[in-house]
Amino acid sequence: MARIDLDLAHAYRPNPREDSDYALLPLKMSFRDGGAYALLGPSGCGKTTMLNIMSGLLVPSQGSVRFDGVDVTRASPQQRNIAQVFQFPVIYDTMTVAENLAFPLRNRKVPEAQIKKRVGEIAEMLDMSGQLNHRASGLAADAKQKISLGRGLVRPDVSAVLFDEPLTVIDPHLKWQLRRKLKQIHHELKLTLIYVTHDQVEALTFAEEVVVMTRGRAVQIGSADALFEKPSHTFVGHFIGSPGMNFLPASVQSGVLRVAGQVLVLPADRVMPDGDLQLGVRPEYVAQTPPGDPAALPFKVTLVQDIGTHVMLTATIGEHTLKARLKPEAEVPQAGQQVWLRVMGPHTCFYINEELVAA
Repeated sequence: MARIDLDLAHAYRPNPREDSDYALLPLKMSFRDGGAYALLGPSGCGKTTMLNIMSGLLVPSQGSVRFDGVDVTRASPQQRNIAQVFQFPVIYDTMTVAENLAFPLRNRKVPEAQIKKRVGEIAEMLDMSGQLNHRASGLAADAKQKISLGRGLVRPDVSAVLFDEPLTVIDPHLKWQLRRKLKQIHHELKLTLIYVTHDQVEALTFAEEVVVMTRGRAVQIGSADALFEKPSHTFVGHFIGSPGMNFLPASVQSGVLRVAGQVLVLPADRVMPDGDLQLGVRPEYVAQTPPGDPAALPFKVTLVQDIGTHVMLTATIGEHTLKARLKPEAEVPQAGQQVWLRVMGPHTCFYINEELVAA
């Protein structure tokens, strides 16, 4: 296992000059020894590029990669002692499950007694003990990917295990089982695990810390709670949550906050600079209130959706749309009605130039 420190940037084209020329903009980041991390973001944001730089499949165009303080920027994956699991199963169909799991250990001349013990442990963790003598060619795609996961985990001395969207080929109803299994394995083996995904549920349920990426930038690193409660960038607010955070254009003048021409009262302990900004509030923290509430605004209801566990209200103020997640027992207005919705509270965030304004 290893602590991984990145201080680098990467561009696939020579002589990058603008931000758009970079696959990864300059960054400094550390992954602690034994931690479980997820790199989360949409396609093309740079997360697989970062993973491949860590693994040694790609050399950064500038900067360095260090494992436990040692510069490994130009070292191969073998020299870094990295295990990588890809989107699609990489296994030997002609071998049995046991032979596939044992392959990385046999390559390193590990004694057969140790191989048998370790293969048995990993197979038990993956619920594959009963399939050890089955040929891989006859297994379903999810079982083959479990073998790939096992091959990544079987080496006890590995520096880190890197996962590049490993559940892509897995049936949706089996994904949660494998996510839970990976989390359990992490707790048992204390390996450094780094997991790339575009699925926020996968990231937030697996990782202790999530790196949210967009356009080659890591815009926030934090726990699921931190990403939800205090997104440090508007992209994080949009991307995390279902639906994401509401954003309303606002302005402050001499301490008075206005949204869509309406005055909102700022909390007594909150001082905001004059100028334009965005008010951010999650649908979960929007509440229906009586008319005239100084922390609320008048909205026109455009859509009411009964989800069962909650009611999703879509409403507008001027040209701006807001979603509110109401309790099913609440008195729900009808489409076309006016409703006062509280948008100011302890969970409300403010953003200037897409960045969170510190409280």
